[in-house]
Amino acid sequence: MTKIAIFPIPDCVNFPGSVMPLHVFEPRYRDMVNYCLEHNVLLAVCHTQKVVKAVESKPNLDEALCSNQSTYKPYPVFSAGHCELLKTTDDGRMVLNVHMQHRYQLLHEVQSLPFIIAECEQVKDEAIEPQAQVKAKQTQEKILMRLLALTHAHQELQTRLKSDEWQLKSPEAFSFDVLGIMQFSPDDMQQLLEMSRPQQRLDEILVLMNNN
Repeated sequence: MTKIAIFPIPDCVNFPGSVMPLHVFEPRYRDMVNYCLEHNVLLAVCHTQKVVKAVESKPNLDEALCSNQSTYKPYPVFSAGHCELLKTTDDGRMVLNVHMQHRYQLLHEVQSLPFIIAECEQVKDEAIEPQAQVKAKQTQEKILMRLLALTHAHQELQTRLKSDEWQLKSPEAFSFDVLGIMQFSPDDMQQLLEMSRPQQRLDEILVLMNNN
């Protein structure tokens, strides 16, 4: 099991291999980032199921720097990785990147306040059977062709998608990396994150692309 600090942010879904930029100002989450940095603990940034405690009014920056805001219940599957602190401002705000490494399943909380720390286990994809590899690559190619058509005006992205790096990605890696380019609703993104079969994830991505 892996101990992970959890930063619940509504509508925020991250995938392995992505980098999540954060601007942290609430006292408890500044403490959480410092805890992760000092103890080499992974940080998860995840979508939320509901508000547990809502703040009554929207604070200004000075108030936000001195008080904690709304509390949310996180979804139990999320991506997590190590923090890279870029800057701490004079008033204590923290600018950082979180390099998402793997998906995890929350097993149980070992601390709830002032921030959540949980014991988690890594979520791994099921292996694609050799006879299913052809179908997975075909679905991957359909998604790539659709994405090229949708982004025809973006030359830099077109060059990137046509590169050997993208053309040769495995279905597993492609199904996550392509979600760093496309955006669907947070709930759809969460559903994709929780899928453990690459073919299912690729099929759903193609359906979502065709329906948007």
